[in-house]
Amino acid sequence: MTPLDFEYLRKFLKDRSGLDLAPDKQYLVESRLLPLARKAGLSGISDLVQRVKNGAEALTIDVVEAMTTNETFFFRDKTPFDHLRDTVIPALVQARAARRSLRIWCAAGSTGQEPYSIAMCLKEYGAALTGWRTEIVATDLSNEVLEKSRAGLYSQFEVQRGLPIQLLIKYFKQAGELWQINADIRAMVQHRQLNLLQDFSHLGTFDVIFCRNVLIYFDQETKVGIFMRLAKRMEADGFLALGAAETVVGLTDAFKPHPDKRGLYRPNHLSSPPLVPGMPAAKSAVRA
Repeated sequence: MTPLDFEYLRKFLKDRSGLDLAPDKQYLVESRLLPLARKAGLSGISDLVQRVKNGAEALTIDVVEAMTTNETFFFRDKTPFDHLRDTVIPALVQARAARRSLRIWCAAGSTGQEPYSIAMCLKEYGAALTGWRTEIVATDLSNEVLEKSRAGLYSQFEVQRGLPIQLLIKYFKQAGELWQINADIRAMVQHRQLNLLQDFSHLGTFDVIFCRNVLIYFDQETKVGIFMRLAKRMEADGFLALGAAETVVGLTDAFKPHPDKRGLYRPNHLSSPPLVPGMPAAKSAVRA
């Protein structure tokens, strides 16, 4: 891969997905795109880049999907799900007693472990949610991972990563060498393809938004724009869950940290304008 090819791919990926590749990540691009080039019958990444430049849309989608990270597992990092069980659901059960409904958005649903973990939390909450309408919307940039999520089929290795054995027995059935999550849990999750760089107002408003372990790949300016648009999609008393390495602090006043609940945030309706217009876009960016 030539330096020009790499620079083209850096800009292309930033424009298409928000992925902010650092200048020293050429090895990462090569490791992920060389197999794709060979699969497409091309001699190397330079040929792949030329095809993308010529508008080969299917190949373009494959390049974006190959470069976006889909690392996930059930109840990842545990703490956000403890917050969901101990803080978020109790507060919303009380606040939503009249309408008896909850909407939750998993904004980087990947292969389904996170939205299904949320669904199991709701199931485990028991009688307090009986008769409630609960809706979980799982979105992702990649159609490939969304298809896996819809199927709800996982390997032994995948179900051993973070999933308590009692929940495996309770909510999964064995299908040959795989495990499939039960139909009633799958039915709780809607799947939609979505690019967080684009408008998502059509999704409506939510009581809870999980947007975890995806913003770390964006520069400051992109993060701020996403936070401002997330705030518009959240109920006034809603909750935002971010990943362990993510924060709103120093980026926006649209959200404020929940006291003593790491990674959990509330809408800030006394907020001032975002902290960024005027901030240099990417000088202190967190990069992939």
